[in-house]
Amino acid sequence: MEKQIHKIGTPDYKKIYIDILKKKYPEKAERCTVILQKEQLTSLDVVHLNEIIFGKESAVKNQAHKSYDTEAIHEILNYQSKNSLSNSQLARHFRISRNTVAKWKKNT
Repeated sequence: MEKQIHKIGTPDYKKIYIDILKKKYPEKAERCTVILQKEQLTSLDVVHLNEIIFGKESAVKNQAHKSYDTEAIHEILNYQSKNSLSNSQLARHFRISRNTVAKWKKNT
């Protein structure tokens, strides 16, 4: 058996979502396979999985509980530059605050 090494203090989201899909939502497992086949999930992958499994309603309820690691922030900012989006457009796309986007750009 292979043991996966995770950063100390970070949950194994891959295992958590696989268990959720097996036990409660087996009909949605096929839509999640591409993401779950990744070696390690980013915070954006976790947000996307959450939307697929629990729907948009839960995303609205959990909006205040989102957190992004440095890698995800860079991925979001790269998405902005590739698609020539303004801070407002990017904020709407990822459902985050314009002030958050501005702060990320200032600090990176």
